[in-house]
Amino acid sequence: MKKIIFSLLCLISAATAMAQGNNYVQDYTKYQGLAMTPPMGWNSWNKFSCNVDENMIKQMADAMVATGMKDAGYTYINIDDCWHGDRDEKGFIHPDPTRFPSGMKALADYVHSKGLKLGIYSDAGSQTCGGRPGSRGYEFQDAQIYAEWGIDYLKYDWCNSEGLKAEGAYKTITAALKKAGHPVVLSICEWGTDKPWEWGQNVGHLWRTTGDIFNCFDCIKDHGSWKAFGVMQILDMQKGLRQYAGPGHWNDPDMLEIGNGQLTPAEDRAHFTMWSMIAAPLIAGNDLRSMDKETLEVLINKEIIALNQDKLGIQGFKVSDEDGLEVWAKPLVNNDWAIVFLNRSTTPKKIDYNWAVQKVYDDINKLDLSLATTTYSIKNLWDKKDKGTATTKKALKADLNGHDVLALRLTKKK
Repeated sequence: MKKIIFSLLCLISAATAMAQGNNYVQDYTKYQGLAMTPPMGWNSWNKFSCNVDENMIKQMADAMVATGMKDAGYTYINIDDCWHGDRDEKGFIHPDPTRFPSGMKALADYVHSKGLKLGIYSDAGSQTCGGRPGSRGYEFQDAQIYAEWGIDYLKYDWCNSEGLKAEGAYKTITAALKKAGHPVVLSICEWGTDKPWEWGQNVGHLWRTTGDIFNCFDCIKDHGSWKAFGVMQILDMQKGLRQYAGPGHWNDPDMLEIGNGQLTPAEDRAHFTMWSMIAAPLIAGNDLRSMDKETLEVLINKEIIALNQDKLGIQGFKVSDEDGLEVWAKPLVNNDWAIVFLNRSTTPKKIDYNWAVQKVYDDINKLDLSLATTTYSIKNLWDKKDKGTATTKKALKADLNGHDVLALRLTKKK
């Protein structure tokens, strides 16, 4: 009799669960249709570290509009670490009342009024890298409050994550964001340790491929227990990853250091060009309120940005490397191509590029720059001048200074 009663109770429970739907099954997939091209915006960390407050964030939103960055495609104003206050008695996080006295909802409303979007930061561990409350154990509450605030972008870090497995932790925050019901771009920031490119495509919209960037062109900063990397070191670390990038899912080599005072104008150009060539998120990290004319001209070069934002979403690749002079290629819409010469050395190089000898072929997407059957016009994307026609009968000749780039767009002639 007891067995019969137990079986009946199990059947009733199962029927009830079926009638109500299984509320315990989570959706571990990201919001679709977001970040179909690499995200463009600004983040507070590189320049300001923990020194963030609502007035500064408002001023950055104002500057993004006033400088023309918004018109150039920049969308996100992202607050990094140290905005956090305490959790209340129910576990909900609140912003630091001194730094953000008006609250995050009011700040989001202000940013949205400028035609921009607001991003925020948290961590999969118990504490953020800056020692503020992390999201571990509070993922669904945090996602709910972010939705109430109107947050559009979440950078989710990996400090103090002892015992956690990255894929599972990021699936948890994705499920929480989906449950909250407000579309959010998820930036996976676990530094490439657990190969997020292998599992992140359905979980987040971008994933860090390396440790932190350091404000230099070609160096490594050793902090003892961890290292930060210069622009060229991080570029090298992207080898073998291009197959994982595409619309809605991007390799992230970290934020831009352009305008932060350590790179030369040539290095700024090279940094911006190479991030655009590898379809990296373009997240500025400088003070938008006080940047000089040269910095702004780099950040709003719409023809370089067009390489980054190309609808094909193909990450560029290295064609050749000889004596510090690299040649990179990127297929673009309408059978166009971007060709970039990168001089990694400190000494000038002479370019004598024979189009007939050097074959340019994208072996992943099976695309060929075929000059034998197609004629292309050439445009220099930094001096904005036409450079004639790419032909197998004539080599490309140019002088290229150290730590600089020659960026060309090859456009198929009608």
